[in-house]
Amino acid sequence: MQTQSPSLNTAEFAAIARALATASRRLGLVAPGFRCPPRIVGVDRTLRRFGGDSPGGIVAVALKDRPLAAVVADMIEGVVVLNRLAAADATRARSALWLTLEQAPHDAHVA
Repeated sequence: MQTQSPSLNTAEFAAIARALATASRRLGLVAPGFRCPPRIVGVDRTLRRFGGDSPGGIVAVALKDRPLAAVVADMIEGVVVLNRLAAADATRARSALWLTLEQAPHDAHVA
């Protein structure tokens, strides 16, 4: 039986978003903006790319009644999808982003 962890609050979400954005840039990736909740009701994650030549975008994730790991996984996957990473690069980026959060100060600690 899986127990549901409490939802992230806004400050915790913002700290994780900042840590992921910083780590993304350090990896040479485009850091998305993060927001919550998605504009589409009933979905856990959406991604909106900026038009034109801008490579950026927004990753929106649902927080309410979701385990922390699921929220963070959606945020990380948003970085991967936004950057259109090939399989091997995507695996390396996911690993590096998770590791960054595991080593982050307590306010952005996920593991």
